[in-house]
Amino acid sequence: MKMRGLVPVSSHYVFFIFMWIIQSTKVVDVSGSHQGIPLSVVKLWASAFGGEMKSIAAKYSGSQLLQKKYKEFERSVRVEEIDGIKLVKTLAEKMEEMFHKKAEAMKRLVEAAEEAHLQHEYNPKLDYEYFNAVLINELDQDGKNMELGGEFILQPNEHFNNLSVNLSHSVVQVPTNMYNKDSAIVNGVYWSEALNKVFVENFDKDPSLIWQYFGSAKGFFRQYPGIKWTPDEHGVIAFDCRNRKWYIQAATSPKDVVILLDVSGSMKGLRLTIAKQTVSSILDTLGDDDFFNVVAYNEKLHYVEPCLNRTLVQADITNKDHFREHLDKLQAGGIGMLDMALTEAFELLNDFNQTGRGSVCSQAIMLVTDGAVDTYDDVFAKYNWPDRKVRIFPYLIGRESAFADNLKWMACANKGYFTQISTLADVQENVMEYLHVLSRPKVIDQEHDVVWTEAYIDNTLPQAQKLEEIQSPVLMTTVAMPVFSTKNETKNRGILLGVVGTDVPVSELLKAIPKYKLGIHGYAFAITNNGYVLTHPDLRPLYEEGKKRKKPNYSSVDLSEVEWEDKEDMLRNAMVNRKTGTFSMEVKKAVDKGKRVLVLHNDYYYTDIKGTPFSLGVALSRGHGKYFFRGSVTVEEGLHDLEHPDVALADEWTYCNTDEYPEHQDLSQVEAIKSYFGGELHLECDKELIHEVLFDAVVTAPIEAYWTSLVLNKSENSDKGVEIAYLGTRTGLSRINLFVVPDQLSNQDFLTAEDKEGVFNADHFPLWYKRAAEQVPGTFVYSLPFNTGSENKSVVLASTAIQLLDERKSPIAAAVGIQMKLEFFQRKFWTASRQCAAVDGKCSISCDDDDINCYLIDNNGFILVAEDSSLTGMFFGEVEGAVMSKLLSMSSFKRVTLYDYQAICRIFAESSDSSNSLLDPYFALITTAKWLLTELLIFLVEFNLYSWWHSDLTAKAEKVIPTKLVPCDTEFPAFISERTIKETTGNIDCEDCTKSFVIQQIPSSNLFMVVVDNKCSCADFRPVTMDPVEIMYNESLKCERLKLQKDRRRPDTCHPFHPEENSMECGRAPDLTPSLTATLFALLAALFPR
Repeated sequence: MKMRGLVPVSSHYVFFIFMWIIQSTKVVDVSGSHQGIPLSVVKLWASAFGGEMKSIAAKYSGSQLLQKKYKEFERSVRVEEIDGIKLVKTLAEKMEEMFHKKAEAMKRLVEAAEEAHLQHEYNPKLDYEYFNAVLINELDQDGKNMELGGEFILQPNEHFNNLSVNLSHSVVQVPTNMYNKDSAIVNGVYWSEALNKVFVENFDKDPSLIWQYFGSAKGFFRQYPGIKWTPDEHGVIAFDCRNRKWYIQAATSPKDVVILLDVSGSMKGLRLTIAKQTVSSILDTLGDDDFFNVVAYNEKLHYVEPCLNRTLVQADITNKDHFREHLDKLQAGGIGMLDMALTEAFELLNDFNQTGRGSVCSQAIMLVTDGAVDTYDDVFAKYNWPDRKVRIFPYLIGRESAFADNLKWMACANKGYFTQISTLADVQENVMEYLHVLSRPKVIDQEHDVVWTEAYIDNTLPQAQKLEEIQSPVLMTTVAMPVFSTKNETKNRGILLGVVGTDVPVSELLKAIPKYKLGIHGYAFAITNNGYVLTHPDLRPLYEEGKKRKKPNYSSVDLSEVEWEDKEDMLRNAMVNRKTGTFSMEVKKAVDKGKRVLVLHNDYYYTDIKGTPFSLGVALSRGHGKYFFRGSVTVEEGLHDLEHPDVALADEWTYCNTDEYPEHQDLSQVEAIKSYFGGELHLECDKELIHEVLFDAVVTAPIEAYWTSLVLNKSENSDKGVEIAYLGTRTGLSRINLFVVPDQLSNQDFLTAEDKEGVFNADHFPLWYKRAAEQVPGTFVYSLPFNTGSENKSVVLASTAIQLLDERKSPIAAAVGIQMKLEFFQRKFWTASRQCAAVDGKCSISCDDDDINCYLIDNNGFILVAEDSSLTGMFFGEVEGAVMSKLLSMSSFKRVTLYDYQAICRIFAESSDSSNSLLDPYFALITTAKWLLTELLIFLVEFNLYSWWHSDLTAKAEKVIPTKLVPCDTEFPAFISERTIKETTGNIDCEDCTKSFVIQQIPSSNLFMVVVDNKCSCADFRPVTMDPVEIMYNESLKCERLKLQKDRRRPDTCHPFHPEENSMECGRAPDLTPSLTATLFALLAALFPR
């Protein structure tokens, strides 16, 4: 026998239990109930437990008092239906204004930079000391300031996440592989000092600005405010501003690119490795507005991705990574037929351009080869002359110069640029030369296009690296503008000086969104012209493995992947095309780490954000989510109750803008509201929100005294089973009361910043609030808090919503609840399960019996109570697969299929050749050193030692890392109970026995008691699990998905070529026979910090 201590149940539940038992309820399959599990007994247990738990939850939460207080104000409030179109247009105008301020700041930087350069005369002997970002505050062996360093005052600043910065000066970062005192860099640093004054003025005019910067075409990076940069353990800083998306996007127009890769026999060994790295670096320079393909050639053409024969694809992260994987598999052999490859490239560009699906702007052919035996005039004459609309960019791989003249002629004759790449260390610098050629038409036109990037995370910047130590990486967008040389003598050369930019954290956009007007389940979201998500509550750019990391394709998540119920992309396409309108659909929202589902009907409203490539949408859930109410109290009353110590306001909501002026930055939101009503003229507040929060403060104020009286009454809660009472309102106001001292709390994370889903955030209401809103009014929703970091299973939460009116259109005014010990909750259940209606007191069954198992599960099928405590928190179907299968077949529960198009799956890592490893720049440098030493030893005998040495390193790496994480699509189930079914009994036919069970709803809750016959194991039934399953696509479907191009809107401007362009500056080759001393010096400079 399983024995537990007996605890009597208070007699005041008797009348409640009797009335509940005799009421009519819907019963499924009662006739088939097993006589060993009488329904009436289980019903008695359920009613006893439900009655006591509702009494406890209502008492300690104060729900009835709060409902009464809102009722008292019922006549003085005004309920309004939210006008979705008006709301989204108002929000778009706010964002437009914010974006415009950032763009104006960039225009001031552009004007200052161009004027400073115009006045500067280049001085090849200029000696100028500047604040080098790496060397500031560094001392040499003698304790003196290092050259280009010096004392640089740094102080923590709250606006910059408490990082130590200098608000008076900028610093200059120079890439590791460049010389700090190179004449071109020193001259550029000198004239760009003029930007310091504008940086400071911009920050004074718009204190919401964060990092401002100028990325020079020469490679240096000027950043404000000044901050210390720290090299990694190799003495390297892996940052070059010229390969950042904001730089490339501002410098060039959208482009269609065909990359031709020579894989003939002469490319074997290191040449092919360098060539693959060159192609990979070219891919790095392509963005979401660009299209590309890679075609390898020898005596035949080999599309690197055979599925994409004769077409181009968008250069998003997913596609570029896919091509990199295929690059690894290429082998060299045969004879190179360049004329055939060029013909294919020209025809491909022409045919794709005719479809109108590409950039319809610049076109280019990138030729990566170790030589060309001809200049192929006939091919160019047929396809490209005289207009020369397709630019040719040859990259000569290797140290031989025999074919340099032919390749350079191709570049000069086709408005391109020729470079030679001898080593892996040469790759990045040489690849980027083509960007400045493509920027020429824009420079000559003097078109300072304002560009906005997609949402991204840049962990190479020092502020990002330092912040990662204390918080998650920050998602942001960048506004950027190109800076041109305006000197008359260089006009037709189209000289790009660089790009200015400033970062806008996505969290800054969310501040403009009044969450209180969007309702409990409502949200705002924004997408780019390509349909990629800029901000959306379901965007998950990070995954956890040790510490949070970026997902590989986090910046190219399409709206259709988060609003996946829109199968026809109607919402997405309307927003991409910058329309204003509405759309409706039923949605299934996974919550609580995907363990639960909310089925809602959303109405969407959308419009464009003028002056940007973005469109904004708002989703409002039907029912209470479409209504808002206004209350009315005096300011004096409201401020008095708002200042109570138990009151807190949502951290991420903007009641008053305290960032605008320095004197307000230390104010809390409550202090700011008080200052606003005290007559502070310069404080900008959301008048509607702060008046409503004052109303909520007054209405909820009595609950503080009520909770205090419970704490003071020593006879109440003597066993300290109830630990916390909490309250939240539609305006982000919350109150918390502890019934135990903080150190005794079973769950320390609840209602803290660590509990992301349990508090009011910029884009969502707390999970307990959302779930309570979907319960029948007056009932409590009970759950284990899966959302805490450690999946705490020691407490149970009970929450209920407070409706303003007794009607369907009533807004939800607030939600209240309690946190109680799991042990306390379970003890109440076992006590109730011993109730017996028999006159002689002898019960026919008991949960203590060995031949039955008793469970308490919630409406999503999770176990809160079981005789085996290790089952707590598990899904019921994993424990009782046969019973769960029967409940699904009887429609007592239903399975809801959900999809995750942002999933990460672990797969076995395939063996790879050298190019995969060489994507790491440090590995590239090490490999270069090995190659150089090998060449010295064997006097240019081709490649055998190199190949052996490198393949050994790769093999070792494969042994260390046998698996890898990759993006994937998954589907997974969630389960939800059928509300109309109160009780169900059933029999399950197993192989050699019949298993019976009874499920009974717990009144006034989302819980069910399940009593299962334990004598029949039903081993032939498999568990019902919630495990996600990867969606596997066959090769044909994979190909179709690669080819699929969703609607997108091209950027408004395009500068493919200009008639005044001087195309004679079309290339250079390094010294083809460098001295051994010079080569070694360059290598050592790259390997060791300055």
